[in-house]
Amino acid sequence: MEETPARLAAKPSWLINQLAVHAHRLASDGFAKEGARGYHYRILAALDEFGAASQAVLGRRCNMDRSDVASAVNELGEQGVIERTTDPEDRRRNIVTLTKAGERQLRRLDRALDKVQDELLGPLPTEDRQTFTALLTTLFTYHAMRQHRPD
Repeated sequence: MEETPARLAAKPSWLINQLAVHAHRLASDGFAKEGARGYHYRILAALDEFGAASQAVLGRRCNMDRSDVASAVNELGEQGVIERTTDPEDRRRNIVTLTKAGERQLRRLDRALDKVQDELLGPLPTEDRQTFTALLTTLFTYHAMRQHRPD
């Protein structure tokens, strides 16, 4: 491995970016072993936590582009882990619902993602993992709030 310039390696933004690339790779590999993708997990998790929703609502909740939601919903429907029905109040809109098979798939993906967390945070003791997660949450929340605040 090539050395990184010290002034770069000391910057949190650089470190976060490098770790994010590694974390994404680990998560993608973990999901792939279960025949899934990260978008699938996002949608299944949102349906499990919040219940049935339109594709537009899923896109907002999961921070996904509309075309990515449509593609992932099609794939999940083919797998039988979600059902898509026409909204009786608006025939142009689909309502997506988690199936029992979807609940089982979500549990498998949860286990796969837990293994990824263990691998990613391997060198940290439990207390440090909790502190690290809390700090990341604080930073994420702060910047998400600033991004959505009107000027």
